[in-house]
Amino acid sequence: MFDRKSLEVYVLLAATFVGALVTANVAANLISSKIVMLGGLVVPAGVLAYSITFAVTDTVCEIWGRRATQALVNAGFVVLLLVWALVSLAVAVPAAPFWDNQQAYAGVLGSAPRIILASLAAYALSQTLDVFQFQWLKERFGGRHLWLRNNASTLVSQTVDATVFVTLAFYGEYPILPLIAGQLVVKYVIALVDTPIVYALIYLVRLRLPPESAPAA
Repeated sequence: MFDRKSLEVYVLLAATFVGALVTANVAANLISSKIVMLGGLVVPAGVLAYSITFAVTDTVCEIWGRRATQALVNAGFVVLLLVWALVSLAVAVPAAPFWDNQQAYAGVLGSAPRIILASLAAYALSQTLDVFQFQWLKERFGGRHLWLRNNASTLVSQTVDATVFVTLAFYGEYPILPLIAGQLVVKYVIALVDTPIVYALIYLVRLRLPPESAPAA
């Protein structure tokens, strides 16, 4: 499936995907669950980093198809589990007697099970839906209309992601409708803005790959 050049590019995109994914979760989904204001909208702090992942999955799906993209999504899920496990272990291990920052350390990095569950559920549902819908539209349109496939799949999957995560993570603690609305507006804007970025990524990837490894859209 991958020759050497294809594998190099795929690994680079995979690293970008996982890096953005972990950054989004570290920034927003720890126990502190930082909420920020963007243009008057209330959103979790990781919304910008997380939006990058959808541009990457659309690029990978366009070049290599659903199986390679779903493998990337599955790998991201495993990485999230590993991150939460290692961070929880680091918090739980007894501190040295002379080190007195345990409370602050645990306050910043300690993970609330509810936030973890919400993050994992939203991730699994939204990313899998994004991959499925993008590939379905690609087959339906015969590889044409990338702008439509990119926006339709991302808008629907981001809606699912915001609704599932905010509801599971914050229901009963914060007013969830403003959080969902804020996330959706920001994510919709990012989805529209990232379309030329997806075009550029696909163009650059195809320049790097041999013709037989980069089928035409």
